[in-house]
Amino acid sequence: MKVLHVLDHSLPLQSGYTFRTRAILKAQQALGIEVRGITGVRHFEEGPDHEIVDGLNFHRTSGQASGPAGLREWREIGALAQSIEQLATEWQPDIIHAHSPALCGLAGVRAAKKLDIPMVYEIRAFWEDAAVGNGTGSEGSVKYNLTRALENRVVGNADAVFTICDGLREDLIDRGFDGGRIGIMRNGVDLSLFGDVPEPDEPLRKELGIGKGPIIGFIGSFYDYEGLDDLIAAMPELIAEHPEARLLMVGGGPMADALRQQAQSSEAADAIKFVGRVPHSEVERYYSLCDVMAYPRKAMRLTELVTPLKPLEAMAQRRLVAASDIGGHRELMRDGETGVLFAPDNPSACAQSLSRLITQKDQWDDFRTNGIAHIRANHDWAKNARRYQDVYQVLLARSDHSPISAAA
Repeated sequence: MKVLHVLDHSLPLQSGYTFRTRAILKAQQALGIEVRGITGVRHFEEGPDHEIVDGLNFHRTSGQASGPAGLREWREIGALAQSIEQLATEWQPDIIHAHSPALCGLAGVRAAKKLDIPMVYEIRAFWEDAAVGNGTGSEGSVKYNLTRALENRVVGNADAVFTICDGLREDLIDRGFDGGRIGIMRNGVDLSLFGDVPEPDEPLRKELGIGKGPIIGFIGSFYDYEGLDDLIAAMPELIAEHPEARLLMVGGGPMADALRQQAQSSEAADAIKFVGRVPHSEVERYYSLCDVMAYPRKAMRLTELVTPLKPLEAMAQRRLVAASDIGGHRELMRDGETGVLFAPDNPSACAQSLSRLITQKDQWDDFRTNGIAHIRANHDWAKNARRYQDVYQVLLARSDHSPISAAA
């Protein structure tokens, strides 16, 4: 079986989007499925039209789309659809599997119908809500409603639909779509990448000058919706209870400068260490120093509906997890069992939750054991990817490409 994945961007770019893609493609390869990816014009990384990254084949759509808003996106869709058709004519895939945003989905629909190939659409987030969360859009705007309408169009025309979590699926059902044809493929972890728990990297600890801790960590992108300003604001109260506690911030993004300024002005400035972005191959070294990974996401439509990847990776690394009590986190964690949840948008609640977790050191092993067991049972790509294969086989057995049930 050959499956062509239609993507916004891919490796060698590094993001939650590309890491999920890598995990899916690697898991499918392990099942004997031939896979390739094709990206649209928003994959801005320079490189050849066809490149192999980490053993995976990626094809690029060359050029750039221009013109006013609306027309520019329509041209993006056309360029990607044409690239899909050209590659499919040569490679002859059995399935086209498009991943959000809707621009990829519409290109996939257009090409699939022309080529008479079944098309699966997978929604990782509603990109109109992601734009609001990133500060590049506003809820209810013309652009917001247009993006939502395009998403609906793709869902209505796909042969099968997946979302990454219950929140997105329920929202589609509220829009009037049949829940029986919307399956869930939850965020997962490639457990082959996580072996024994790494020993603390003492040379790195010395280099950073962060002491023995306890160390609270965040490793990821610095977006406003991540609530990192609340985490920094929580530090003075946490330090009052645990003077040796330190906050390690690894990553970068739109909020980086504002967060650094906030930290410099904090009473706990000496306890907050920014590292900046680090190569993905180095990330495990920083995880090894962290006792607790903190995810204080703000309460908003995006975070209530969408599950993040980072808490799962933290549990796979056998780190303790403290996160805000929002819909996306509640789908991933059981409070008091696999981690702890605290009220969102509330620095004091964050500080108190972290303080309690630090003082419950006799329970740390239980949290770690429960966390990795939860990952193995529910979020292991090696197991979960088989559900894709089941849906593909049903689609290929049908000659009319009528929508099927993907729910499970």
